[in-house]
Amino acid sequence: MKISIIVAIAGNNAIGKNNQLLCHLPADMRMFRELTTGHTVAMGCKTFESLPNGALPNRRNVVISRKPPRPPKEGVVEWVSSLESAFELCRDDDEVFIIGGAQIYKQSLEMADYLYITEIKHFFDGADVFFPDVDFSQWREVSREDFLADEKNVYDYSFVKYERK
Repeated sequence: MKISIIVAIAGNNAIGKNNQLLCHLPADMRMFRELTTGHTVAMGCKTFESLPNGALPNRRNVVISRKPPRPPKEGVVEWVSSLESAFELCRDDDEVFIIGGAQIYKQSLEMADYLYITEIKHFFDGADVFFPDVDFSQWREVSREDFLADEKNVYDYSFVKYERK
């Protein structure tokens, strides 16, 4: 099983504000959907609660929470109490994408094989959730695509893939 972290990071490692993404970048949403569809997505409870329509379609949704499970707004969700339990549940999957939040990213960073990072070239005031510091000496940049803001994506951004050395 490959473990991949997928995240959009703005300046100062910011990833969220008020349990929401910092901005809406349609290109990032499209890339996220293309990479994760058909795979397992694992997330913390707050990340799951932030999803506007419940479980993500066409993906296996695993929620990590010490709280008792709640029925999803829509779709099927598997609840586990720890990251280790999530990985055990998914041991036969080809790839598991960690999609947030900050604590789940922090716990999974040392186990991850790949990082898919959307670098948003902007600093957001009031951000209250941050991605953990990454020791990039342990990672090799595999690909990078840089994009300028346009009529749909209001900030410059880059899609960067890293592989653990």
